[in-house]
Amino acid sequence: MSDKKLNPLSMSAADAARLLSKAGGAAVTEQQILEAIHIGAPVNDAGNINLVHFGAWLNSIPDTDC
Repeated sequence: MSDKKLNPLSMSAADAARLLSKAGGAAVTEQQILEAIHIGAPVNDAGNINLVHFGAWLNSIPDTDC
């Protein structure tokens, strides 16, 4: 996540993890994002994450560690 611009509507798991870690105050790993995708977190056709949809999905599942 150097000088490239990030699109919160289409982020790689790695970029999402770095951004969420910086913004949230708790470490989020790429592996955690990938595990969330594996259990049903929404992704686009390219496999990227829309942070708005991801946040809504996280809020919809009970008692998550993602």
